[in-house]
Amino acid sequence: MNVKPGKFPAAMIALLLCANAVADDWPDSFVTRVEALALLQTLNVELLSHDSATATLERWCDSHRLATPPRIVAQRVPGADRPASEALRRELGATPDEPVRYRHVKLMCGTVLLSEADNWYLPGRLTLEMNRLLDTSDTPFGRVVQALNFQRHTISAQLLWSPLPEGWEMNPAGVARGAGKLRMPAAVLQHRALLTLPDGTPFSEVVETYSGNVLAFPVPQAGR
Repeated sequence: MNVKPGKFPAAMIALLLCANAVADDWPDSFVTRVEALALLQTLNVELLSHDSATATLERWCDSHRLATPPRIVAQRVPGADRPASEALRRELGATPDEPVRYRHVKLMCGTVLLSEADNWYLPGRLTLEMNRLLDTSDTPFGRVVQALNFQRHTISAQLLWSPLPEGWEMNPAGVARGAGKLRMPAAVLQHRALLTLPDGTPFSEVVETYSGNVLAFPVPQAGR
């Protein structure tokens, strides 16, 4: 698993620019940076440990009181289309003439944007009702296909931002700002995963990009 900050498409960053809110009230100090890193790693582990990112985000939203009620809703981005590459079609096991649909959503907890998801899926491996919901509703993908008892196989997991720079342990004093606010970036974490049926048959590939709003709650007491 790559945990170093990586490059991120400018277009996606623009879609995530609303990452702000309470997280901007965190003071920029060594302690708060350690706390921010610990929280991001905790969320990362939670996502890696469960099959449904939607359910994981809902628990995160609830435990950190990001919204009431803490329910995840997927806001579909109309007109979005990204044809599946040949490599992606191979990963899905799609035949040459098998349709692959694309769905782009913003996952919201109340008014808080937590992530964006690019989802390619094979409609022929879903039920008619599942396809109808994906085409017409804002129900998150994981909730729509929950009855399939699917399994999630992580292809990659990457921290796009590390609150502590590389080599901080050799110069911790250089990290202790002591003044100002800790600015959370638009995108902090990205996962790419393959969803399969219990027998191993793939039916969806998803790229999830998590915004700085996953830390949009008051700074922990230790960091005050």
